[in-house]
Amino acid sequence: MRWRGGRRSQNVEDRRGQGGGGLGGLGGMLGGRRSGGGGRMPGGKAGGGLIGILVIVGLSLLFGGDLGAILGGLNGGGTPATYAPAPPGGATGPRQTGRAEQDELAEFVAVVLADTEDVWHGLFQAEGVTYREPKLVLFDGAVNSACGMGQAAMGPFYCPGDEKVYIDLSFYRDLRERFRAPGDFAQAYVIAHEVGHHVQTLIGVAAKVNEEKRRASQAEANAIQVRMELQADCFAGVWAFHADRARGILEAGDIAEALEAARAIGDDRLQRQSQGRITPESFTHGTSAQRERWFKRGVSEGKVSACNTFGANDL
Repeated sequence: MRWRGGRRSQNVEDRRGQGGGGLGGLGGMLGGRRSGGGGRMPGGKAGGGLIGILVIVGLSLLFGGDLGAILGGLNGGGTPATYAPAPPGGATGPRQTGRAEQDELAEFVAVVLADTEDVWHGLFQAEGVTYREPKLVLFDGAVNSACGMGQAAMGPFYCPGDEKVYIDLSFYRDLRERFRAPGDFAQAYVIAHEVGHHVQTLIGVAAKVNEEKRRASQAEANAIQVRMELQADCFAGVWAFHADRARGILEAGDIAEALEAARAIGDDRLQRQSQGRITPESFTHGTSAQRERWFKRGVSEGKVSACNTFGANDL
């Protein structure tokens, strides 16, 4: 990935070395991450134009046309969803990497975040609205967020309560060594996915989905969350499409790196590795094949409308 020399985002908050502090916001994260959540479009618009149509039509198809429920309320909270199992032995403390490597990764993250800002500003502007940039928090070990206490073993997460992406940079070592998904573009995919959750918050998808999840059974809520996560994967692909077209960031093998990362963190693969069997009704992020498929759709078509996971009969 061609990232060196790129613009660095000013929205990076470095809390490394500060420790986690006490529980806050909604309390503990229950061994998962908070993703989704409420939020209106900047300027008071609850999703207009192409994006608004995507939300309304897509959710209408999924929830049987109950638009009253779909459009009611934009203040939904985040819902815990397993990103990756904790390391053997339940370790949740910081996993050390060299200082030089950490500093380079911090620079990399700032450049990728800036690139997501550029892409989403352009896509939102095309719809006549303003993109509100998220913050990205670097931490090690544990961190206090508006969604509660985050821990390194949970993996990166997005909190809608403070509109921040949180990442312990040692996760990238896990991605490379534990999940066998090396490469800088695999790392960029992870950031772009979490920023995808921020986009869902801004356009109202997250709040409407969370409203439906509160009325659903656990299995139904999990199935809805899968569609939410796959849409964030697709949004990551949309970012890659536009970033490459504007700035030529992609090198040979980059897409393959992202696809391997998507496969590595599929629910079926993670469950098989952690418990030796899979339980589809407990999936919250989608299978490896589904995650790969939706990222590929985003990066091949480059359109937000291509990411209508809520209207898809076959994920």
